[in-house]
Amino acid sequence: MKKDNINLWRQALAFEDLTLGDIIKQLNNSGLQIALIVSKDEVLIGTITDGDLRRGMLSGLDINSSIATIINRDAMVAMNHTSKDLAIELMRSNGINALPILNDIRQVVGLYKLDELMEPEQRQNLMIIMAGGQGIRLRPHTENCPKPMLPLGGKPMLEHIIDRAKDQGFSQFIISVHYLGHMIQDYFGDGSRWQVKIEYLIEESPLGTAGAIGLMTNRPAEPFLVTNGDVMTDILYGDLLDFHIEQQAIATMAVRPFEWRNPFGVVESNGVEYAGFAEKPISRSQINAGVYVLHPDSLDVLKKGEHCDMPVLFERLKAVRKRAVIYPLHEAWLDVGRPDDLKEAEMGFLED
Repeated sequence: MKKDNINLWRQALAFEDLTLGDIIKQLNNSGLQIALIVSKDEVLIGTITDGDLRRGMLSGLDINSSIATIINRDAMVAMNHTSKDLAIELMRSNGINALPILNDIRQVVGLYKLDELMEPEQRQNLMIIMAGGQGIRLRPHTENCPKPMLPLGGKPMLEHIIDRAKDQGFSQFIISVHYLGHMIQDYFGDGSRWQVKIEYLIEESPLGTAGAIGLMTNRPAEPFLVTNGDVMTDILYGDLLDFHIEQQAIATMAVRPFEWRNPFGVVESNGVEYAGFAEKPISRSQINAGVYVLHPDSLDVLKKGEHCDMPVLFERLKAVRKRAVIYPLHEAWLDVGRPDDLKEAEMGFLED
């Protein structure tokens, strides 16, 4: 999203009577990663960041919960006379990415964003993109084209993923290929056209979303990202990586909240005794978002050439008492697995 509108910060303003779902929608629409909670006369009450949302969801809150308990009411701020250099120093020294700008009566008059004032942090961590699937559910689109190469907005899905990661400071990529993999290799080559480095893992037979990682000949020295090549998302890969490191985990899985409304009234019973009735109840769960961070030691539970899906890898790590954690993802996300998903993704790029 372009941020050339000087009043874009106003999209971050929100009132205290909202729910988590309201704030998630606002953050996704604004792209600012922060909500500024204000009174009716726009005096700052507090802030809510991506991290505040994630912590709230991990503590058991859901999209219908009030935001009251996750508002940071002691948020650091800048005054309207604070210089950009001082704002950068304040954000860097305190590990924050945004500073509300207030006037003398604490009304919000702007927003400093660290990523707009500085170049992105360069990350040496590897990103592996799983692009070997056959895309059977997307046929006939994938009969002569690998799914990650299907175009969205004039360029392949895979290129969107690489461009987004590059914009966030990542430059080292490995792409796992199998079905029509030569088309991916011919298009991206060594990555020099994008000023990044790209290498390839060649799957002679499908090895699953984790099995292909076992083909690496050189073990990474640092935690590395893994993403499915058909996941379009506004996730901040650096934030996911930082979360993984802070949690001292061996594996981190991004998860997405999912709600499903039963179309029928549900009868509750105790044996043959009637116990109650719920009219079209909503079931809430968390689904795998297809983006991960792995510690190099996670490779110890993989065997070269063995088929293994990522959930199996997590189960193996859990079985040997290694710490695996989840990262709640509220950003825009779409798994492009069916024709309807492809149409939705195409419409999203047309709207942009």
